[in-house]
Amino acid sequence: MNRIAATFSKLKSANQKVLIPFITAGDPKPEVTVPLMHTLVKAGANLIELGVPFSDPMADGPTIQRSSERALANGVSLANVIAMVAEFRKTDTLTPVVLMGYANPVEAMGVDHFISTAKESGVDGILVVDYPPEESTEWAQQLSAAGIDPIFLLSPTTPIERVKQVAKLAQGYLYYVSLKGVTGASHLDLTEVQTKLAQVRTLVSIPIGVGFGIRDPQTAKAISKLADAVVIGSRIIEEIEKAPENSLLETLSSLVSSMRSAIDETN
Repeated sequence: MNRIAATFSKLKSANQKVLIPFITAGDPKPEVTVPLMHTLVKAGANLIELGVPFSDPMADGPTIQRSSERALANGVSLANVIAMVAEFRKTDTLTPVVLMGYANPVEAMGVDHFISTAKESGVDGILVVDYPPEESTEWAQQLSAAGIDPIFLLSPTTPIERVKQVAKLAQGYLYYVSLKGVTGASHLDLTEVQTKLAQVRTLVSIPIGVGFGIRDPQTAKAISKLADAVVIGSRIIEEIEKAPENSLLETLSSLVSSMRSAIDETN
């Protein structure tokens, strides 16, 4: 059993939900990323989504776009991100790490080289936002062959045929985007999320994580009643953007701990 499956299985048997924070590698500084990953785990995160900075992150709202811009200004490349995972793995061999990004950096590196170096560094899953599932069969097979889970996005507007295609390819967990539009938007409709997840679960057997629009412990708690995992992204990036450097780790530890506590109250 790989790290992602083991994490979901372990928490399910303890009647707990998986907490997944998202950070952009290299923001606010490259040397802060690995300590930040360890801080998130100590605060109660079970899996980390590590964003690969890209100059045109079309699915992301302004907060994560700015985060990507800061990381790129710091000179962070896909190779650097993979090296950060390898560094993290020196002292954490249990927490799954999923890379989340766009096709351009992957193809610039070369798909085969990217997959082999990601595997060597200890990456557990990869989500490429702009790889449509209809064209991703070979990609998913290559990842699976390397022991890496292909992760896919679903949204409120995903047609049933696409859900069926994702169900054939996805491993690890599905990332359900709970809002139409870009990351960091607001107005989360819990009833709509509940209805859509019920439909998706009739077609998909792997766990479902819900993200986009989760900004506070109360919302995290509500989502945890519906999903197998809660994904927090823009809210964390906002704190990275505004927190003084000397208190950043403490600030994020407090935020993630509060989310963890709220989720655990529910389950």
